[in-house]
Amino acid sequence: MDHSRPTLRLFVLHHAGGSHLQYRNWPAELPDTWDVRLLDAPGHGLLIDLPPIRDVGHLTDFLLRSIEPDLTCPYALFGHSMGAVLTYEISRRIVDQGLPLPVWVGLSAQPAPQPTGLGSGYRELSDTELRNHLQQLGGTPDEVFDDPDLWSLFAPTIRADLGLAEDWRLAPDARPLPVALSAYAGTEDRSAAPRLMKGWEKHTDRFLGLSVFDGGHFYFMDAPWPLLRQIAQDATTALHAGGAARSC
Repeated sequence: MDHSRPTLRLFVLHHAGGSHLQYRNWPAELPDTWDVRLLDAPGHGLLIDLPPIRDVGHLTDFLLRSIEPDLTCPYALFGHSMGAVLTYEISRRIVDQGLPLPVWVGLSAQPAPQPTGLGSGYRELSDTELRNHLQQLGGTPDEVFDDPDLWSLFAPTIRADLGLAEDWRLAPDARPLPVALSAYAGTEDRSAAPRLMKGWEKHTDRFLGLSVFDGGHFYFMDAPWPLLRQIAQDATTALHAGGAARSC
């Protein structure tokens, strides 16, 4: 397709310790009239040579600056886990700065924000405890655990990313987003159970619902198609409801 004139531009934000690589097949599986942009945080993926940003606010600012020149047509944001934190915070900044609003926001496997946060003590976990936690969550390749050199390379980044999301707090003046929002959860996800994901309804003026899929925290990694079909349906519904007509 001609990506200079997509019907929708979708920005995808990755999870803690991840990168665009875990989502590399998504552009081919989503509507071919969409322009799907897979983002990397500094220190991850294509930005591995940049110093990591360990503060949610500063990382949000960095990512918003990187996408702002491309907010020239109907667009949407999707984030999984840490990526959902960043998606929400980017959306808040977009509203506060008076930038063109996204037609839709999708948030996966990240509990709705609480005034006091939901700290899990990731920074205090021993190396063994961190390994066990990641293995329970899934999503981390086995070779990272099996290869001491890979583990020593990735463990600090994963721990820092988890801590970044752990430190996140809801701003006292945060208001519901004036944007269509969908939430996604895995049935067996103990860190972002469906009942916690349902709480996102309070943080948007247009809640499109919670979709629950079989699996844990990374419920879509082995079989992404159910999630991708739901994303396509939800974002298309929001696009049509909003009457977005701007072309890229």
